[in-house]
Amino acid sequence: MLPLGLEYPTGILERLNANEVVIGDGGFVFALEKRGYVKAGPWTPEAAVTHPEAVRQLHREFLRAGSNVMQAFTFYASDDKLENRGQTLKITGAQVNEAACDLAREVANEGDALMAGGVCQTPSYLSCKSETEVKAIFKKQLDVFIKKNVDFLIAEYFEHVEEAEWAVQVLKMSGKPVAASMCIGPQGDMHGVPPGECAVRLVKAGAQIVGVNCHFDPLTCVEAVKMMKAAVEKAGLKAHYMVQPLAYHTPDCNCQGFIDLPEFPFALEPRILTRWDMHKYAREAYNAGIRFIGGCCGFEPYHIRAVAEELAPERGFLPQASDKHGLWGAALEMHTKPWVRARARRDYWENIHPASGRPKCPSLSSPEGWGVTKGHTELLQHREATTAQEMQHVLERQKKAKSAV
Repeated sequence: MLPLGLEYPTGILERLNANEVVIGDGGFVFALEKRGYVKAGPWTPEAAVTHPEAVRQLHREFLRAGSNVMQAFTFYASDDKLENRGQTLKITGAQVNEAACDLAREVANEGDALMAGGVCQTPSYLSCKSETEVKAIFKKQLDVFIKKNVDFLIAEYFEHVEEAEWAVQVLKMSGKPVAASMCIGPQGDMHGVPPGECAVRLVKAGAQIVGVNCHFDPLTCVEAVKMMKAAVEKAGLKAHYMVQPLAYHTPDCNCQGFIDLPEFPFALEPRILTRWDMHKYAREAYNAGIRFIGGCCGFEPYHIRAVAEELAPERGFLPQASDKHGLWGAALEMHTKPWVRARARRDYWENIHPASGRPKCPSLSSPEGWGVTKGHTELLQHREATTAQEMQHVLERQKKAKSAV
């Protein structure tokens, strides 16, 4: 929330054109999975319908932490994804998207926040469905977003720039601002298209904001957005830039990102960034010229609070949640133990090197990437649950991939 007397321009483009810092929220599917409302594997957002109180509360925590974009919980809310791999809940994509928009708007109205509707990659694209079929999926979601009058639209979590272009082209039909965010790193998309080329293609498709989200750690994502920015400027085009990375360290990841890590998704906790890492991320992103700065999988509200605290000088205020957090550990001055009181200083936390506490834990892992993407039979999607025969094939494929390393 903004202090009295301090006002932002209204829309996302107006804010970015005024060089304001826009802070996104965090990774809803991971946060709600940990809380018991989302099933890992499908990662679908039925909780917007079945447990709206949980989704509403998470929105409120991110708002309190400093987010001024409430992104509707519509990740993987297309009908083909909801039906994929044996999902049997009788909840349609339209029901999920409508409920998610209502929740996001309700909380956005409690503060100075915009509400965004989002689409992401589809099983249909991975299964080589046609452009017309894939665009029809995006259009069904867009119809809900128009009905709910979202403030702007986000095409996020795309591994292939072609599908991201299709999404942008559909979302542009609304006349609302469009942001396009790919889940890629400096190596580019899954077909080897460099980040810079991806960004140029997305801007030409109609996106006014481009960037990356998910799959990689903050500094890796910032590096990828730098490559995008350089290419867009070289092409003589104009855009704003966004970044919403993981809250996990991923120095050992390849093109596919953290999905290839053996720890994905249930043993990633040793990789979590501290709030002090988030201060560094926020500053690096800001210095790179990125003004839409948020988070994705692994980000909790305290991470977003750290981003908001680091950028408080630029924004002109601290988030409400900072009432319960002394900057750089200042509140530790009231701790009962003197050696803990001695940690109430910035230089201590800026230079901390946290231990894992796991004597047998390696510092890096060996990613299990199989090198498959759109066009490979292993990624053909279907509605039926995985059979025992299919699982045996997967295990044999995994064993073969590991032996080749």
